[in-house]
Amino acid sequence: MRDLVIFGSGGHARETAQLVRDINAVSPTWSLVGMLDDDARKHGTRVGDLTVLGGADWWQTHAGVSVVIAVGNTVAKRKIATRLTGAHFATLIHPRAWVGERVHIGDGSTICANVTASCDIVIGAHVIVNVAANIAHDARLADFVTVAPGAKLSGAVEVGEGADLGTGCAVIQGVKIGAWSIVGAGAVVVRDLPANVTAVGSPARVIKTRDPGWHGG
Repeated sequence: MRDLVIFGSGGHARETAQLVRDINAVSPTWSLVGMLDDDARKHGTRVGDLTVLGGADWWQTHAGVSVVIAVGNTVAKRKIATRLTGAHFATLIHPRAWVGERVHIGDGSTICANVTASCDIVIGAHVIVNVAANIAHDARLADFVTVAPGAKLSGAVEVGEGADLGTGCAVIQGVKIGAWSIVGAGAVVVRDLPANVTAVGSPARVIKTRDPGWHGG
């Protein structure tokens, strides 16, 4: 059993705690130490049966504890990961996820229950693939991507760094989604999207464009 702390204390953090418990029910792997949050008002409070121990500074004095970032916001995930340089980031795969052959999953990524990831897929670091999302063959997801519940990515889809794919969206085969773009819930992406945009609807259309570097990178 290896000590693990969850960075985040919201809904997805609670879901991640449940994911860890589900992993341990099959194969005891992680000892949950608690949660971290940079909001000092939450320090010392309880979230379920876990205590919010502190913020990033807590980890600096407990560097032997593994960390998973349970924050869906892709910009926030990147900032947290940068502050935790040198950490051992836990990769969590729910025992009821179906992960096929030749699927590479990067450090700190989370694959939730009922996800399917078929074969020949690359998933970067600090990616969240949420409940019941589907990722088909030859897909490529860069670091810090979030795939919301029920999203469906067809074969050979490419998703750039920090992109955020909303609940129930669909991306057709071979489409490329640029870095730090946002796809709205239920959108159907039928053509490539550039970086730094928000797209909604069916078919998805761009409704907002941000300046490069808006995410603070």
